[in-house]
Amino acid sequence: MAKFINIGFGNMVNTDKIISVISSDSAPAKRMIQHGKEQETLIDATQGRRTKSVLFTEQNQIILSALQPETLAGRFNGGLEEVYYDTQE
Repeated sequence: MAKFINIGFGNMVNTDKIISVISSDSAPAKRMIQHGKEQETLIDATQGRRTKSVLFTEQNQIILSALQPETLAGRFNGGLEEVYYDTQE
């Protein structure tokens, strides 16, 4: 069953596809974001807010979120009600 989490502002991501979640503050993260822009594999889900975390997927997509990595980790681990299940399968 597919499991989706809210990564901010009503944007959902399939948790089965996420490889890692990192802070956006480091120089390597900023380079990866720039590379994603150049390769057109970047998805900006920040709604114009400051990017606080970067999610990497199995398909080499890079997703930007305005939520802290710790907040997203709590949602991945089922700590919040912001987890949704796809009942269509």
